[in-house]
Amino acid sequence: MTMTPATVSSGALTAGLIALPGVYRPQADTALLAQALAREDLGPGSEVLEIGTGTGGLALQAADTGARVTAVDVSWPAVVTARLNALRRRLPLRVVHGDLAGRDGDHRYDLVVSNPPYVPAPGVRPPSRGPERAWDAGPDGRTVIDRLCARAPRLLRPGGALLMVHSGMCGAEETVRRLAGEGLAAEVTERATVAWGPVLRSRRSWLERRGLAAGGEQWEELVVIRARHH
Repeated sequence: MTMTPATVSSGALTAGLIALPGVYRPQADTALLAQALAREDLGPGSEVLEIGTGTGGLALQAADTGARVTAVDVSWPAVVTARLNALRRRLPLRVVHGDLAGRDGDHRYDLVVSNPPYVPAPGVRPPSRGPERAWDAGPDGRTVIDRLCARAPRLLRPGGALLMVHSGMCGAEETVRRLAGEGLAAEVTERATVAWGPVLRSRRSWLERRGLAAGGEQWEELVVIRARHH
């Protein structure tokens, strides 16, 4: 499939959503993932898991189809925010505090959605607190992405799918390769280009030294990867 890079807006997704201090607000990456989510065949009887729900916008989009949705986040302010937004929109949403699969053990889903932390950061370990927890992901930006790739087959029912968004800076081909190595059929289904935000701009010199960005680069590619369980 040939895709033309395009810009995306998060305006419609954020309408009516509140966010407690320190909770990641939907931006272009979330909006791109929302486009991919809208193409999935969901409805009553479908079970969906969102990993890293933030404000709960994507989880509520899925819940609006009638699907049974569980949303997970490691941040307590995000958990509270998602619960409040579910109440405001009068949609059923189970929100739990946890890491990756939360407390569901071996439960499997028809769809798993994630906008994981993916911004390359000088720290070897991702932060354990603060707003940076929503985006910092180690020197190559893949600390959480790689864990999710390894976990995905145990989260999906046969025929189920994973939708994950991240920066092209992290290596879309590497994500596809890892998911394929776990036995999933994976491909990039969405692409968009967005201007560098303040976090990347603040790390320009470090990113250039690591070879993750060219000198003077101002645009970032975002990708959505869809991986299907056979």
